[in-house]
Amino acid sequence: LMYVCLCKAVTDKAIKQKVVEEGISTMRELKACLGVATQCGKCSCQASQILHNTLVSISEPQTSLARPA
Repeated sequence: LMYVCLCKAVTDKAIKQKVVEEGISTMRELKACLGVATQCGKCSCQASQILHNTLVSISEPQTSLARPA
């Protein structure tokens, strides 16, 4: 658990949860929903990266699962 936005007390887990459960896919939606990057803006880059990485991970097929030999 890591705080991404200190101003609004938003964690990386909260961002990931919104993407997976509510289909958030843009920074604009994330700002409206969680208030991330709306005050001092220092978290904008990191929040955007977490958003992107989460979107990529849910769109890719799970190829890291163990396969039979």
